Amino acid sequence: MTKDELRAELERQEQRYKEVYGGEITRYAAQPEPERKPWRKRASIRDQAFTQELQKMEKELKAEQP
Repeated sequence: MTKDELRAELERQEQRYKEVYGGEITRYAAQPEPERKPWRKRASIRDQAFTQELQKMEKELKAEQP
């Protein structure tokens, strides 16, 4: 089905709807797809404290090993 055939079919359906149901047709432009941005979680205070503790432990382990 080409674009012209599709447009003609939609026009026929619109006219039929108006005649049978007496309704109004509102046409809207297609909405653009939203941009996909990567979601990143911000580190909470707990997460930051945990990371700092891990770094301290790693430094201590490295200092203990000759």
